Amino acid sequence: MKALGIDIGGSSLKAAPVDTRTGELLADRYRVATPEKLTPAQMAKVVAELVRHFSWRGLVGIGFPGVIHGPLIRTSANLHPAFIGCDGVRLFSRAAGQPVALTNDAAAAGMAEMTFGAGRGFAGKVLMLTLGTGVGSILVYRGVVVPCELGHLPFKGRDAEKSVAASVRKAKHLSWEHWAARLDRYLRILENGLWPELIIIGGGVSAKHRKFFKYLDTRARIVPAEFFNEAGIVGAALWAVEAGDEISPVQSGLGRPAQ
Repeated sequence: MKALGIDIGGSSLKAAPVDTRTGELLADRYRVATPEKLTPAQMAKVVAELVRHFSWRGLVGIGFPGVIHGPLIRTSANLHPAFIGCDGVRLFSRAAGQPVALTNDAAAAGMAEMTFGAGRGFAGKVLMLTLGTGVGSILVYRGVVVPCELGHLPFKGRDAEKSVAASVRKAKHLSWEHWAARLDRYLRILENGLWPELIIIGGGVSAKHRKFFKYLDTRARIVPAEFFNEAGIVGAALWAVEAGDEISPVQSGLGRPAQ
């Protein structure tokens, strides 16, 4: 089974067709930078560009950095505030010209890692964090992925992601050791409340895990995501296969109710 996976991030959109039986990308990843916060209409145009780039007709899955309830986007901490309350399924389906399955971006990354990557075959409790513009988070137990918003827990008087996101290290020119010390304190709080047996660190910074893992002192075993920055693409494609049949043409805004 093949699907187009689209990963919406705080600074870019990335997409590729995926073989959902193996997790392999079937073409080179295509990336569109978004240095400014795009409105929903502008974001929809980029989604349309990604679909056109691959001349794609078929299942499409999208991971979005916010709380997703059914077709609705409930939060948009690092993107345009106009996304709050937006019917994301309808918006992106019309842009793609076909029904789209929408999920939280960290949940998508977690699906990829638990199916093909660092969490493959692990049945215990897993905490996965994606460190990028913000902090995405999921809990997994016995293969069930639960999206969370742990990046918005209070930490030093403000949202945790304002201190520990990978973007903060770069913007404030923090050394790996200094940034890792912040991350370590944050992980201790999460461990004390959640008691994971395995911690997976994802996002683009996971490819540089050797620079900062040595400064982390976690109770749980901690590992980098195996898909690095492609987990969101692979997971979005997996979600398209799993949930695609549930999105009707009417829900997606591409058809009319039967008379």
